[in-house]
Amino acid sequence: MPDGTTGSGGSELEQLRARIAALEAQKPAPRAPRHRLRSTLAALLIVIGCLLAPLSVVARWTHSEIGNTDRYVQTVAPLASDEDVQAAVSARVTNVVMEHIDLTKLLEEAAPADRPRLEQLIGGLGGALENAVRSFVQARTQDIVASNAFKTIWTDANRLIHTAVDKALTGSGGGAIELTDDAVQIDLAPVIDQVKQRLVGDGLTIAQKIPEIHTSFTVFQSEDIGKVKTGFRLLELAATWLPIVGIVFIAAGVLLCAHRRKALVAAALGVAFATLLLGVALAVFRVVYLDSLPQGVSQPAAETVYDTLIRFLRTAVRNVVALGVVVALAAWLSGPGRYAGLARGLWTSGITATRTTANRAGLRTGPVGPWVRRYRTWITWVLVAAAVLAYLLWSFPTGWVVLGLALALLFALAIVEFLAQDDEGPAPEPAEPQGAHPPTV
Repeated sequence: MPDGTTGSGGSELEQLRARIAALEAQKPAPRAPRHRLRSTLAALLIVIGCLLAPLSVVARWTHSEIGNTDRYVQTVAPLASDEDVQAAVSARVTNVVMEHIDLTKLLEEAAPADRPRLEQLIGGLGGALENAVRSFVQARTQDIVASNAFKTIWTDANRLIHTAVDKALTGSGGGAIELTDDAVQIDLAPVIDQVKQRLVGDGLTIAQKIPEIHTSFTVFQSEDIGKVKTGFRLLELAATWLPIVGIVFIAAGVLLCAHRRKALVAAALGVAFATLLLGVALAVFRVVYLDSLPQGVSQPAAETVYDTLIRFLRTAVRNVVALGVVVALAAWLSGPGRYAGLARGLWTSGITATRTTANRAGLRTGPVGPWVRRYRTWITWVLVAAAVLAYLLWSFPTGWVVLGLALALLFALAIVEFLAQDDEGPAPEPAEPQGAHPPTV
């Protein structure tokens, strides 16, 4: 009896040891140093790619906005119709014109035939002569600034000044437009000439003696232009290949990772976050820039000009942020996660219910359904490729373009899933949660 018990206990002990050994054999082997190095390298490549994203956005903006005269003119042309800019230009021209009008000799030097009309214009205000003439000059200046003639002058001047903008931000360029005091300025001499002609035509003939005046309206001014122009020049030169390098780094990092889908989600969100920080930096720099402007500069006009100049840069920021979020969401939804599977299940269930209702109504796909079922994977990838190609060929995509293409792709995939459903019932693939979902993009 004791021997039997001992033998039985020994046998159970051996079985237990064998089971423990089998369980230990099933445990994953410790990660080799090579795998840790591979993961570290992948993370480093993804981080570098994410950091290159905002630089790529600035590089593309510098190349398209600063390096393209037509696009620059298209950007600043609406400023000619802005009330704040018109008010600032009108005030500047009025002040310059008034500096060259000798009020004490105004009536004496006017032609005798013009004196009655001039006295009528100024209302015989005597001591308030300066205010009367200033109001008269300002009214005529505002008429000129609000006219189509000013829009033409503004457009032509900005077309010429584009060289100075390129010079200011990249260090290249040259020409007649000068970069002085770290400022990009427009010569208002044509506007002053128009005002002189209007003043003479309205009876203020003494305005004929105003010499040719060259005064400027500051488009952009900053003491940091000289510090950053080298960086902008490099970004402009790198505008073509910098985004490609960033994408290659991210793609290499994702391919090196063991969990590629999770790495793609992290990389896409990293790109969106890094680019979003650029948008925050633009908002912060706006406050710093406006606070650093010298006294006498119209703050409302400066705000409008700044917002206009970086409008397309902000659009590019929203574009990249939206693209990163869409790619991350697509990668997550196509993964094996619980909530991703639930979302795909709801997607498939909704389409199946719609297809069932269509079957009850007598709608049949005919030979199209079997053909779509057979080539569904190829059709899906063709649709994804078409959406990507449309985005790449879009001249200047925005965040709304990204959202619209994503929704259009989802709608197209829903139609494919609808047609792929069997006329007699749901397709067999939806039984597997991973079987019916958009591919990773």
